[in-house]
Amino acid sequence: MEALGEQIGRMLRPGDLIVLTGPLGAGKTTLTRGVAAGLGVRGPVQSPTFVIARTHPSLVGAAPLVHVDAYRLGSPAELDDLDIDYDASAVIVEWGRGMVEGLREHWWEIELDRGWHGRGVDTACGTYSRATEELDADTPRVVTLSRRP
Repeated sequence: MEALGEQIGRMLRPGDLIVLTGPLGAGKTTLTRGVAAGLGVRGPVQSPTFVIARTHPSLVGAAPLVHVDAYRLGSPAELDDLDIDYDASAVIVEWGRGMVEGLREHWWEIELDRGWHGRGVDTACGTYSRATEELDADTPRVVTLSRRP
């Protein structure tokens, strides 16, 4: 996932918005780490679950990366209230489906699926861990890239 993210990151420009969707453990944050490497921004890139958004400044004079986790947001208005400079940044929103409409005219949606089919992660009981992610790092994924709307 990181290698794919790095390729995507090399192509991103200020104003680009990516929405990442997929179940817990699908690789959203891992893909974002790769995007950060491709953009040449300051790390480390970690899931912004509890802080909602993190800005990673560029180390090479490119666009900063704003990494948002919309899982805890209740509405698109709450995402808008974060006052992100979408024109000057490359923005990735995890769990952003249904939250970004109206923020930009167009955006990219990347849907990730690990194809566990009910195996490997028990999200209801919270048994997913970093160790699970590392053990399953090579699990094949289905990646669907769409231009929206």
